[in-house]
Amino acid sequence: MAIRLPGIVSSKKVPKGYFAVYVGENQKRFVIPVSYLNQPLFQDLLGLSEDEFGFSHPTGGLRILCDEDMFLNVTSRLQ
Repeated sequence: MAIRLPGIVSSKKVPKGYFAVYVGENQKRFVIPVSYLNQPLFQDLLGLSEDEFGFSHPTGGLRILCDEDMFLNVTSRLQ
């Protein structure tokens, strides 16, 4: 069963005001609002990811260190 949350889109094209992140072991791609960058909870996820992965990625995408369920749980609180 899939849950579609407003503001979180899986897409190849990134609309203005959004950015792509790769989440979990399978690196599922999510397109999320840039406004999440100002949220302390999301900044915590980014800090953990920086510690684990750094900022240099061969795919050019930002990887988030958590499983997909946790990511969806956190981002659902930001909406």
